[in-house]
Amino acid sequence: MSTAALTPSGTVLADLLPAATASRARVRDAALVVGGAALTGLAAQIAVPVPGSPVPVTGQTFAALLVGASLGARRGLLSLALYALAGLAGLPWFAAGTAGAGATFGYIVGMLLAAGLVGALARRGGDRGVLRTAATMAAGTAVIYGVGVPYLALSAHLPLGQAAAVGLVPFLIGDALKAALAMGALPTAWKLAGRRG
Repeated sequence: MSTAALTPSGTVLADLLPAATASRARVRDAALVVGGAALTGLAAQIAVPVPGSPVPVTGQTFAALLVGASLGARRGLLSLALYALAGLAGLPWFAAGTAGAGATFGYIVGMLLAAGLVGALARRGGDRGVLRTAATMAAGTAVIYGVGVPYLALSAHLPLGQAAAVGLVPFLIGDALKAALAMGALPTAWKLAGRRG
């Protein structure tokens, strides 16, 4: 039996967590939002400097996309908004323990928007199959770079082409690997959820 037959259209993985009453659903949703922000903050601590680039390789982009896909658009967006606001307020959980709006803050804004987009696509089944998950992750990644690279160019006073050379090109292979991980993880999670249902 397929997962689609067991779960209604418009469902994301987090919707499968039980909540018997409306008040329990609100508590569950709040915990998911905080948990998604914390996951993103923890993943940001996996940071590897890239020679010649102010942008490190981190786990936060992968976490942000997974948060969006797992929680859905609203909770994913709120989760990344909490992550961004806490970092702006001084909590050192941006890449490598930094805080505040530096040259790479545009990527964080992009992650916030990407979590919303990926969550919306996941509600439409964008995380249920390998190819659909790849397309969903590619769309989210494009949003991250679509905001992050121009912000980097403006804040670091770089021509857009140079900002892309240091803030996009070195990360394409890693992003392909992250997408491959998501392509395996999300459809597998749905299959496991379907077996339990």
